[in-house]
Amino acid sequence: APPSYAPTVRVSTARDGDEVVVRVRDNGTGIAKEVQQKIFQPFFTTKPNGEGTGLGLSLSYDIVVQGHGGTLEVDSQEGAYTEFAVRLPFRAPK
Repeated sequence: APPSYAPTVRVSTARDGDEVVVRVRDNGTGIAKEVQQKIFQPFFTTKPNGEGTGLGLSLSYDIVVQGHGGTLEVDSQEGAYTEFAVRLPFRAPK
């Protein structure tokens, strides 16, 4: 990374119709397209053997999609950013 690089994470929330959207975006190295296609698969990891189980994003996906009826998506550009978007059904408090 260049000496002027300052790691940044931005979190935003919004209501989009009947959904709530939470976005988490960084300005890191990004994720290659071929990796993005596998990122939510159980046991998939880009880390060396013995460093990471490859379950974090898989479990997150299952919790969001199966547990809450939402979606979890990744958008990334190599060398620029990665953004995860969690969309959940909006339910007003009772």
